[in-house]
Amino acid sequence: MSNKGKVTQVIGAVVDVKFEGKLPEILTALECKIRDSRLVLEVAQHLGESSVRTIAMDGTEGLKRGDAVIDTGTPIKVPVGHETLGRILNVIGEP
Repeated sequence: MSNKGKVTQVIGAVVDVKFEGKLPEILTALECKIRDSRLVLEVAQHLGESSVRTIAMDGTEGLKRGDAVIDTGTPIKVPVGHETLGRILNVIGEP
């Protein structure tokens, strides 16, 4: 079962997330939905016993307090290999 949290604060690209269960480790990728797109957040800091401060990897327009966040349990990953050689990718591996 994945660890779920809720957005508690959004200030530009900095997003605070509260978790009921175990806190994700620093550098872990979190995901949330804004409209029909996926927003990836990276854990940068633990804030006490139940919250983390994250950095959004894309714009946060439309993200609001109470939005659901899912802990992926892994760091941000990007594809590597001959298929990506010479291609330009963003920070989360999208062309």
